[in-house]
Amino acid sequence: MTGYATATRETAAGTLTLEIRSVNSRFLDLQFRLNDDLRAIEPTLREALMKQATRGKIECRLSLGRKAETSANRVLNSEMLKELVRFQDEIRGRFIDATPMSVNELLRWPGVIEDAEISQETLQVEVQAAMGEAIDAFIASRTREGAALTAMLLDRVSAMEAIVTRIEPLIPQIVTQFQQKSLARMQEALGLAAAGSSAAPSLTRDEAMERIRQEVTLYGIRIDVSEELSRMKAHLAETRTILEKGGQSGKRLDFMMQELNREANTLGSKSTVKEVSDASMELKLLIEQMREQVQNLE
Repeated sequence: MTGYATATRETAAGTLTLEIRSVNSRFLDLQFRLNDDLRAIEPTLREALMKQATRGKIECRLSLGRKAETSANRVLNSEMLKELVRFQDEIRGRFIDATPMSVNELLRWPGVIEDAEISQETLQVEVQAAMGEAIDAFIASRTREGAALTAMLLDRVSAMEAIVTRIEPLIPQIVTQFQQKSLARMQEALGLAAAGSSAAPSLTRDEAMERIRQEVTLYGIRIDVSEELSRMKAHLAETRTILEKGGQSGKRLDFMMQELNREANTLGSKSTVKEVSDASMELKLLIEQMREQVQNLE
């Protein structure tokens, strides 16, 4: 699911900013954008996020905005000064007339003056404080979106339950109609299509019985959708239970979408009337709408 949160902390070295954002993804993909001096903290951030999220493309940005340079947070690089003195003495030993470097030249030499570094221990404490604040806000953001998605998914479940309820009473009528058609075909197979017809039967008894068996088999395959409807209702009830229970349910719901789609496809393939065919198409459309969102849930 998508989510966003940010947290800032004021430290001795500057402003520490932690930003977390995520977009939908079926799998967990963590990306970090850190300053070089904060790279050592990445494992801590990674571990904390993995405890809270199992899906989503999550980007974490951590930066330290240094304070304006003042004498309080700038120091001399003693090692650099020692090296410059050594180089100057060596050069003046070869070039006696060479002019010594002035204080101004020394201070302007790259690397002689540097920012005071905050200790890693202090920085770790500040990052953990910002991380706790940001992750709490991040989870709250995803929770709000999850509630909205749950409401939408439950609405789709109700719509599918209404479709199943609508077509269930039609099944006995459809069976009766098909039985009448089958009887007419059986009579035709036996050469009895027209009452009082003087035409002799065109098939032997064995051939007629074989045709009847074929019609009965066709009836069983094409008409009996009660089992599919029963499974569909059971899957919808389980889906509703999972959604209402909450928690990490994305993968379970993804499986339920597969099962619902299987029953909807079977219902369509067995349909012999327009009403059932239309119901199958409506069910598959609703299932596909749910599947697109379910793949993004935790």
